[in-house]
Amino acid sequence: MVQLSERPGTKKIANLRDKFVYELGGIYDAEHRFLEAQQLMWQCSQHNQLKSLLETHIRETEQQIRNLEQAFSNLGQQPQRVTCDAAAGLISDAQKLTLLTADSPKILELGVAGAQAKVEQLEIACYRGLIKVAQSLGQNEVVKLLQQNLQQEEQTAQKIEQHMPQLLQEAKSAQSSSGNKSR
Repeated sequence: MVQLSERPGTKKIANLRDKFVYELGGIYDAEHRFLEAQQLMWQCSQHNQLKSLLETHIRETEQQIRNLEQAFSNLGQQPQRVTCDAAAGLISDAQKLTLLTADSPKILELGVAGAQAKVEQLEIACYRGLIKVAQSLGQNEVVKLLQQNLQQEEQTAQKIEQHMPQLLQEAKSAQSSSGNKSR
């Protein structure tokens, strides 16, 4: 069980607005972490379509961070990152897979796409929840900012899903051709 003492600077949540600001800090942290991870995935990727998708989403993530900073400002708060353990876990899993597949470029590409798909699903869930709370708090400008982020995440998730069959086929083809060479 996590102890509050493990989270310096974290205060007790007394109301819905406090909960919202806390969770906003969580997605703010996640977006920062994911931006850094996407930049690394971009460097690892050699697949032109995947690389292009990552490049586009890196720019979108930078805008999403600015949107979150504006949301904090609209709430009269300084942007504050709250450690998002889910994001850290997804990144750790992706890093392990990247290391384990480093000698198999097509498997690596499939792993990068799979990791990015998981990230998008986490972000989609977070933004949907934040939007509902922001609506209940009457924070219409914040809702708009969060909806922009959600829309980009949903579009990225859809693009990744569209590329997965091709990446899977390329990975299978590479595996069977390397299997034939070893015989």
